[in-house]
Amino acid sequence: MDRIPHRPAWLPIAALYLAALVNAHHLAWWSLPVLLLATAWHLRAALFGLAQPGRAARLGFAALVTLGVLLSFRTLNGISAGATLLVAMTAAKLFEARANRDWYVICGATLFLLLAACLDRQQLWRLPLYALCLLLCLGALRGLSGGAPVPVATQLRESARQLLYALPLAVLCFLFFPRLPGAFWSLNAGDEAISGLGDEMSPGRIARLSESDEPALRARFDGPPPPAAQRYWRGPVLHDFDGYTWRRHHGGAPPAGALDYRGPAYHYSERLEPNAHGTVVALEMSQPPDTPYVSMSADFQLLSRRPSLEARSYELTAYPQATMGGELPPAARQMDLELPPGRNPRAREFAQRLRAQAPDPAAYLSSVYAFLRDGGFVYTLVPQPLGRDSVDELLFGTREGFCGHYASAFVDLMRAAGIPARVVTGYQGGEWNPIGRYLLVRQRDAHAWAEVWLDGRGWLRADPTAVVAPERLQRDLLQFGDGLGNGAARLLGSSRWLTGFLQAWDAANAWWQDDVVGFNAARQHGLAGRMGFGDRDWQTLTITLAAGLCTWLAWIAWSLRRLARAARPDALARGWRQVDRRLARAGFPRASHEGVLAYCDRLELNQPAAAAALRPLARRYAQLRYGPPAGNAAQREFLLAARAYRLRLARPAA
Repeated sequence: MDRIPHRPAWLPIAALYLAALVNAHHLAWWSLPVLLLATAWHLRAALFGLAQPGRAARLGFAALVTLGVLLSFRTLNGISAGATLLVAMTAAKLFEARANRDWYVICGATLFLLLAACLDRQQLWRLPLYALCLLLCLGALRGLSGGAPVPVATQLRESARQLLYALPLAVLCFLFFPRLPGAFWSLNAGDEAISGLGDEMSPGRIARLSESDEPALRARFDGPPPPAAQRYWRGPVLHDFDGYTWRRHHGGAPPAGALDYRGPAYHYSERLEPNAHGTVVALEMSQPPDTPYVSMSADFQLLSRRPSLEARSYELTAYPQATMGGELPPAARQMDLELPPGRNPRAREFAQRLRAQAPDPAAYLSSVYAFLRDGGFVYTLVPQPLGRDSVDELLFGTREGFCGHYASAFVDLMRAAGIPARVVTGYQGGEWNPIGRYLLVRQRDAHAWAEVWLDGRGWLRADPTAVVAPERLQRDLLQFGDGLGNGAARLLGSSRWLTGFLQAWDAANAWWQDDVVGFNAARQHGLAGRMGFGDRDWQTLTITLAAGLCTWLAWIAWSLRRLARAARPDALARGWRQVDRRLARAGFPRASHEGVLAYCDRLELNQPAAAAALRPLARRYAQLRYGPPAGNAAQREFLLAARAYRLRLARPAA
């Protein structure tokens, strides 16, 4: 194998580094330093002509990095462990990269790393990085393909042209290659944490979410969205309380009333980001979607039997004014009246005193609302820490907190007075994006409220935060200045053009996730239907794909027609071709591989007279074609001689 020059090696090295960087979020921490070390060693050897490490050293290095992957991930399976091992082994290959074959292996490993990054992350902002990495890798392969050395700029330009030629085919296959329902492959997310609500709520949990700008869901409505006061997005419902933390009831909630759908309906499509609690967070009260793996629980949660490791889309209908009535079974009543013994004694005594003064549960509810409204309570996301009796300390000590504090204290007061109550977590509000025309709910919109049971009226939503800080339900969270967010977030919130830019970027991201990443079999059949195909099955898609492929091939052939068309011969060549045709008709054809003088030598063996007549003309042609440049007069003289020879050859023998 020929050793490639040092300069073209920069392209495959640059492509390898970019592929490693787009995988950096899931690589072992030591893999990139190892790659840097191997690159430095290779460049040192290439620049100064030093020897590369021996075979034993390279094998020892490969064994060492394999052991490092096992220690870091406890396995060699999975996308993170596999990508780390591939980076480490490619670094080992740099220690022996001498010939074209070695660089071909490195380019192949780079393409596999790029594939790993594409499978793991599909965000829109990564697309230019993926395209640049592919361009660098193709440019490197172009430089390794042999022939005369080509400048790097030419390699990249030719590679970009090849990508542009391939782009229509990629779009065609993306749109019309028949897709199977569901995911073609599934990647294990491992132990990666998912930001969002969970199965439990403690003071501080929602405060941390409120500082996160990550999207939780996007909802597109057929008509106008519901008003801000009705934008409650129901998530996990919490029943069990230990005095500090609320948790889901692990045994499953017993039947607790029935839904009566009434009032205006909101039809909407929702794209829900991955979550760790398995709940389809949806607008209250939404009917279950028409999918077999989503059902409604007894406490009106939409539960998914599929793991929520990727964003999913749902078609839903919500009735925010629906009532949760019926009869409350004794088991459900008992579950939502339980309180931990010996915890928060002041709150229990206070609740019992208020309840004794109230004629009915509704009046008691109003008394608690009045206490929260007039008691000097403050809404803040940086409250003082609470101890073992968190409700007592909040109500009679600090008097400051956020929605989680007030929902917890409110339900505790309800249960202490003998009124069944529970905590509901989810999101409240949402930001309307006028460009994408959807409602964006972020993690910072995380919210907690309460539901109380009143006999004859059923479950009623009770939001103590709306009493303490009613503006919380109407304003963007960035307007609460005490400890919320950072200076950059405040700047973005106060700048109109930055807000518009962020909305446009989020709309582009939503389009990318919904229409590109989320393009599945159902959307493919919908596209075929919009194009007017009556039978929207795989056969129709296959025929469409075949027709598009033929069109693409015709376009490629038309685009490359100048390369396929041979150059028009000059006058000298045309003159000799006419002689060739006349000789062929006379029975003396010249082979395509023969030069004119070699042809004369062969012709002399069988037709010495014809060869003797042709040789002066052949010598003159060879001199004009391959000798020093001659003038136009000499060329005209040759063309006249060739014409005279053709005429003599065409004249029948006497």
